[in-house]
Amino acid sequence: MATLNLFSQPWQPTISPSFCCSISNNNIYYAYQNHNTISNNSKLHFFSNSRQFSVLSQFSTHSSKSGSGSSWLQNSSFAAGIEYRKRPIYSLFPSNPAQVSSVEDLYQFICSGPLLDKIGLTPEQVAETIDNWLLYGRYLCRLFQLNALNLTEPQKARIYHYYVPVFLWCEQQIEEHQSKFKDGEEIPPLVIGFSAPQGCGKTTLVFALDYLFEVIGRKSATISIDDFYLTAEGQNKLREANPGNALLEFRGNAGSHDLALSVETLTGLTKMTREGVKMKLPRYDKSAFSGRGDRADPSKWPEIEGPLKVVLLEGWMLGFKPRPVEAVEAVDPQLATVNKNLAAYYDAWDKYIKSWIIIKIKDPNCVFQWRLQAEIAMRDAGNPGMTDEEVRDFVSRYLPAYYAYLPTLYSEGPNGSDPQHLLTIEIDEGRNPILAA
Repeated sequence: MATLNLFSQPWQPTISPSFCCSISNNNIYYAYQNHNTISNNSKLHFFSNSRQFSVLSQFSTHSSKSGSGSSWLQNSSFAAGIEYRKRPIYSLFPSNPAQVSSVEDLYQFICSGPLLDKIGLTPEQVAETIDNWLLYGRYLCRLFQLNALNLTEPQKARIYHYYVPVFLWCEQQIEEHQSKFKDGEEIPPLVIGFSAPQGCGKTTLVFALDYLFEVIGRKSATISIDDFYLTAEGQNKLREANPGNALLEFRGNAGSHDLALSVETLTGLTKMTREGVKMKLPRYDKSAFSGRGDRADPSKWPEIEGPLKVVLLEGWMLGFKPRPVEAVEAVDPQLATVNKNLAAYYDAWDKYIKSWIIIKIKDPNCVFQWRLQAEIAMRDAGNPGMTDEEVRDFVSRYLPAYYAYLPTLYSEGPNGSDPQHLLTIEIDEGRNPILAA
């Protein structure tokens, strides 16, 4: 790989016309024709304030074994990031022999990633599309305000071993989904489900994917199962109907969701196939009623417009399916009611999902540490956050479901899922993909 000519005849993505890319002998240049189209990303308002903070707080707490526990956003500067984004023309690498070496190193780094085989890409295909990897990486650096010229190992791993490969897999799934329809037929958006325990970074992953879809011109919508929680009044009725059951005292477990709202919302999203069609997405306010939560006022729900190409649905218990009563009672007797409630959940959201991403963890106890990190970050930022004991109590209400349902999810996949449309990603304690054993 002496020169960049090896990466000739690259595949061209559907990139917004505000960007153009050219490759010369020793340099890769991106002419940034209109910086406002990216820096003022219209999609960002789709995430509620609390969800944006949740994403940003994770940035300061992610760690990596290769980074000796340091944040994967270490050494990034907010001010420097803003200034860097406003440069009208820039070179991705310096114009000297080290530039070629840098690209070669990045190519080798990409090929060492644990997800490459899983998404069906060979090193040769990476070489042919290296400019697109660089472009997508550049978009993500802009989103997370990283210095693309000076990425740390954890930063490179998060972008090139995780977010970009998952994005490419999603693109493959969308293309295959669309190919099933004839010319002239209305194509419903592909619903991709993201099932992952709390705190492991699924919201940040969806945030990054949504942004990449925006910049390449695919209309997408994001929704969480949290948005379907019962109203405060509904939660009170659930608690009163299950006295003494700690798993149903607060929102979270099966039974605490408005399944009718879920069906209405997901059905509506799959019908957004035409220009001008609009709908509002429900949102949940977790800060209401001193943290007990309530559905946000509909006037604050974000509005989206069709035609949608993809819907990203994420949740901690997506894909969970009922198990024999004796099996769940062996974990926790209180799970019996939750298990019974779970029977109605397939029709409420799982059946709408055609492609699945399962983020796998080795030990559910990691959830406590991840949640604690997020709460500490919130407190350090001057925002209300749970104490360590409150975090322990909060997570304890979810752990029984993890122990009861995760093994089946990992071994069998969600109900109705197709192995050809299922991507399982095992992550370490630093929330980075690892090679499965």
